Amino acid sequence: MCEPIDPKATEVDAVLTHPPLSFAIRLIPLLAVFAAPLCASAQPAEYEVGASLVCDTQSQAERFVALFSGDAHAAIDAVNAEEHDPTACALINAAYLRGSHVGTARHGDNAFEIVRILVVGIDTPVGIQAVQPSAVFLAVRRQGIRGVTR
Repeated sequence: MCEPIDPKATEVDAVLTHPPLSFAIRLIPLLAVFAAPLCASAQPAEYEVGASLVCDTQSQAERFVALFSGDAHAAIDAVNAEEHDPTACALINAAYLRGSHVGTARHGDNAFEIVRILVVGIDTPVGIQAVQPSAVFLAVRRQGIRGVTR
């Protein structure tokens, strides 16, 4: 068992000579960091569900846009072939949390917003099935942007 703390000892002496107290004092800032999110607003995060073009990296999403000329499947197949990865880019029905906007990619009359997302589920015929969260890049086609080339 631990020895009692000398009532005449200073706080610094107590910390240095009483290991459990020393550990507890060092643990307080760490606990504060972990407790802070619990004190924040308890609003649930809003997720989106739908058919989405996703790629593993931002550069793959940008490459998809550069190759896109109306046929999404052909552009996806071309990116996946270049990457030697059949799943680098894909069209999926997913449930995801939208993250930060990382850019806009353009090719001809087409413009796509590139957004980092966190996929949390896959939409199946029996409903949304949870998956291990995965950060990927979403390419969302924007309408009404004309005459801008990249």
